[in-house]
Amino acid sequence: MATGHVTAACRPRHRHTELLAFLRQVARAYPDVELHLIMDNYATHKTPQVQAWLEDDPRIHIHFTPTSASWLNMAEIFFSVIARAAIRRGVFTSLKDLNAKIRAFIDGWNQRCHPFAWTKTPDEILTKCRPETN
Repeated sequence: MATGHVTAACRPRHRHTELLAFLRQVARAYPDVELHLIMDNYATHKTPQVQAWLEDDPRIHIHFTPTSASWLNMAEIFFSVIARAAIRRGVFTSLKDLNAKIRAFIDGWNQRCHPFAWTKTPDEILTKCRPETN
């Protein structure tokens, strides 16, 4: 979020082993900074293996979005950008072709990246996070 630069990986599955590989990739990409990662509450993100790995690297902090608040997860917002700009109405001859086009989009994005800017005020965001009361 701070720079808009995207570190990405396309994987066929989303188990804890793939998440750990991605976390290692992120840790290598940003070796000298404290990292705050925002994730949804998907069970893979909370496995004992992931928790143990995170405990070994105190500079990495995980923040979980509230349930039913995917709009707070910047990855979901970026997935929406990719879907609209690179995937929707696209023609892909194979999964490899789709992955290559996603990678090309991300590479182009990173060449001209800029910080993500929220369009809502903090109060508007917090109001949306609160459970409705009747």
